[in-house]
This record gives sequence, C-alpha cells and structure tokens, in this order.
Amino acid sequence: MPEARPETQLGTSRRTFVGVSGAALLAACAPAVVTRRDSHDLIIRGGTVLDGSGAAGVVADVAVSHGRIAAIAPSIAARGAEELDAREMAVVPGFIDIHSHAAGSLDDDPRGESAIRQGITSVIAGQDGGSSGTGVGDRSLGSWFRSIDALRPGPNVASMIGLGSVRGTVVGNDDRPAAAAELEQMTWLVEAALADGACGASSGLEYTPGAFASIDELVTLCRPLVPRGLPYATHMRNEDDRLLAAIDEAIAVARGAGCPLHVSHLKTQGPRNWSSLDDAFARIEGANKAGTPADFDRYPYLAYSTGLTNLFPVWSRDGGTDDFLARLDSPDTSERIRAEALAKVELIGGWHNVQISSVREDADRAAEGQRLDDWARSRGEEPYVATLGLLRRNRGGVGMLGFAMSEDNLDRILAHPLAMVCTDGGGFAVDGPTRRGSPHPRGAGSFPRVLGRHVRERKALTLPDAIRKMTSAPATRLKLGDRGFLRQGYAADIVVFDPDTVADRATFENPFQYPVGISAVIVNGRFALRDGARTMPGSGRSLRPAANPL
Repeated sequence: MPEARPETQLGTSRRTFVGVSGAALLAACAPAVVTRRDSHDLIIRGGTVLDGSGAAGVVADVAVSHGRIAAIAPSIAARGAEELDAREMAVVPGFIDIHSHAAGSLDDDPRGESAIRQGITSVIAGQDGGSSGTGVGDRSLGSWFRSIDALRPGPNVASMIGLGSVRGTVVGNDDRPAAAAELEQMTWLVEAALADGACGASSGLEYTPGAFASIDELVTLCRPLVPRGLPYATHMRNEDDRLLAAIDEAIAVARGAGCPLHVSHLKTQGPRNWSSLDDAFARIEGANKAGTPADFDRYPYLAYSTGLTNLFPVWSRDGGTDDFLARLDSPDTSERIRAEALAKVELIGGWHNVQISSVREDADRAAEGQRLDDWARSRGEEPYVATLGLLRRNRGGVGMLGFAMSEDNLDRILAHPLAMVCTDGGGFAVDGPTRRGSPHPRGAGSFPRVLGRHVRERKALTLPDAIRKMTSAPATRLKLGDRGFLRQGYAADIVVFDPDTVADRATFENPFQYPVGISAVIVNGRFALRDGARTMPGSGRSLRPAANPL
C-alpha cells in the first residue's frame, strides 16, 4: 500500500491538533490508488480525512459519485466534475445532531441555516417527548416525513416518537394514570411511528403532559423499541437536586423494557449539585456493565433553554395553560406556587441567571434578550411579579435561558467516552422569517464551539474523538446505517473545516451570528455550503433507521 502524503503538508500546530496517521483509515478505504480515468461528481483533494471512527487522520483524496462516497485514497487519478482543494483542512463525516429542535422551523425556512453553517448535515427531531406524527393518515409520522421531503431542506431529518405527544393525544393534559385501553392505544401509536421510521422514543419528564407518566407506562411504551434495537431518549424528571434519582428512573425504564438508554443533555444544574457528576457517571457506567446500553449527549454551554413555566412546579401545570394561570391567582395555591418557584430560582443562583429568550406578544418584545431582574427593574416591578405578568399576557408562551452549570463539569461531560455532542437548539437564520426572539446561541454554534473551545483551546478531548462523538456515535446508536463514517459506499455527507480557526460566533447577547472556519458542507453528495455561499433548494431528506446497517 503506498504511503500517505507527508505530514509536512500541515503546520506544526495543525499536525498536533489533527493527529495525522494513515494506517487505520486507509485499511478501511477503497484501493490505495484509483487509476481509472473516468470522472466523479466531486473530488475533495488533499484534506486530512478523519473517518468518524475515532482513528487519527490521514491525508487523502475523497471521491463522490451519485450522492455516495466512491473512493478514499492518497491519490485519485480520476477527475471530478467539481473539485475542492482541502489541503491543510480537516475532511470529516457530516455532523449528526442527536438532540435537535431545528426541524421545527423548516416550514418557515427550509434552508436550515443555523444547522448547515455549523456542519450539521442531519438533525434528529422528536425530542423531549414532543414530536409530530402521533396519529394515522395525514397525522402519521410517515406523512410528516413526506412533508419534509417536499420541502427539499438543507439538512437531513430523522425523528423519534415523542411519548409526551402520544400521551397528550390519547390521555390529554391531565395528571392521572392511563387506563388500560388508553395504554393499549398509546402503544399502538408508538408501534405505528416506529413502522414509519422513527429512530427511537423520547420523553420529557419535566414537561406536561409527559411528567404525568409513570415508570410502568414508560416501560410499556418503550417495549416496541426492543426488536429494533432503538433507544429510549429522556429529558429526565429532574436535572438538579434529584438528578441521581432521575438517572435511576431512566435506567429502570430502559432495563424494564429491554432497550438502550440515551440521556438527553446530561447536566448537574445549580452550584450545589456540581459535585454530583461522578455519581451520575457511575450510574450510567454501571448500567452498561449490568447489560443495559446507556449513553448521553450534551451541548457546550453553561445555560439551558426552556419555557419560563418550567420555573414553576409540575403540579401547578396540571390540565394545561388555563388551569395553570388560574392557580397563579387562586388563594388556595398561589402562595405554594410562589414558594416553590422562588426555590427554583434560588437553586440556579437568582433572577439574574434567568434570561428571556422569546415572547408571544409584541407588547413584551423588549423583554427578549434581557435578564429578568434587569427587565423587572426597568418596569419598577419585583421580579416574581414581573414574571407572572409576562406569563399572563403571553398565556405561558415565554422562553427562558437559565445559567446554572459548571465549565469544568462541561469539559468532563464532553470528554467522557459515552458522550455525544448535540445542540438541543432551534433552527434560525440571520435573515428571514426565523430571525426572531433571542434564542440560545447553541442553535448556531454548538459543534464549532466544541471543536474550537473544548478541543483546540481547553484540550478537554482530542479532535478524532470529538468527530466520533459528532458522527459515528449517534449514527450507530440510532442505526442510521450509511451515515456517520467516511467510507466507500456510504452517503456523502461531508464537512470541510480549518482546525486552526473553526469557532462559534453566536453569543447570548447576539445569537444571530454564524460560525467561522467551516468552508464546505456537503449533503447527499451536493454542496449545501461552499465558501460562505448556500445552495437551495437543499439536498436533505427524511432519514429512517436501516434494517441492515452497513
């Protein structure tokens, strides 16, 4: 086998960062030299290829034909209808966002700008217990997939089935056990969604109506995952004072059903809980040792994003928005609600750690992007009173960011062997109909932030391992058979970036900024982004788990 091109093509710092080593990758590639004189649709020349397996990189050419990777070799003699010079750049599989909310804005803007521009070629929807496709016919997941394909979006889209949405469809918003007939109907809806191509089932146990589900209900609804080997993904019942009990519950659900477990956006929320990370890791590692496959994801920021109603106890939200707002004013419940909400605010460090991200009513638009204590002060109101006013005027439709996590813990979470990278972010753009509110910057910056801040600057993990966590790890967990690796025959989802400059630019103060250092994004063999220019309509499509993964 001919030797790979010399390492000296990369600068000293870049050599150290990328970790060039050819043997492992080339052994899995096409023949070492492709000598046929026919052409390919695209050839990416001379980049440092990291194949997604976690192996170090090798300088090679990558050929793409008919939407698939045709060859990877040190030198490809054939010509490409298009060619891309990737010397001194990293060439990697397209990033898979295992926990995304970006699909929710594709109807408004199919470009998927904030995903594509950070190298995400596939988004996994249906998170936190909420999904489309909880019915039959036009309300089925299959119908939703067809609507995605009709949009011709920038990124590919897969989806889990949201168990909270299933419960809402059958049981409603009430805090009560599902009757036997209702549980049977819910199980049927899960089965139908999996048959349509759902890549797992998700729960959101801090949100209503998912919070009203018992362990037994969750176990029953997860059993259809077992023959497919697909995971139960959970936004757990608690992520702060009762984190460890919530992890135990998540493991109990997966073990009881017999399916893999994926913990969404693992965190230790609130300073008094930062020290619980080792115990959290031990529980998840213990599940694996005991025979229940378990892993987790995380976005690289210290603030979470949720609805402002999440500061209030779950019991107060029983029955839906009207009942919640009524309880805020009821003499029987208002003082108890206030006490529990203020305790939650104290847990995360006070009202200044609450930032308003979105509102429904134009009259409150000035609150977007402001810390809640500052906004309340500008109105001459006490923060809790101002919060109630926001919720009443917007009928609960207020988004918030909560600053409550530790950066040292974040490094450790991202570096853990069982971790994957996600955004947990919505889709938006610097222009057009999805530029609204003051969203969490994770929607535009998560993957470049890991590569720039946590790999290059903080050295919390290596580049090959970071790429694995962004590509093959989620593809393998969700059984997206021909994604997640750069290998001959696989779908040509590819990202080309500069390891020395890749970085996020979106901030909490100004989230509408795209990352830098990513020069090309290819989806199903076609450029979605090249040198800052977008291509539309897109080449993304709906994705389903592979029956027989490659």
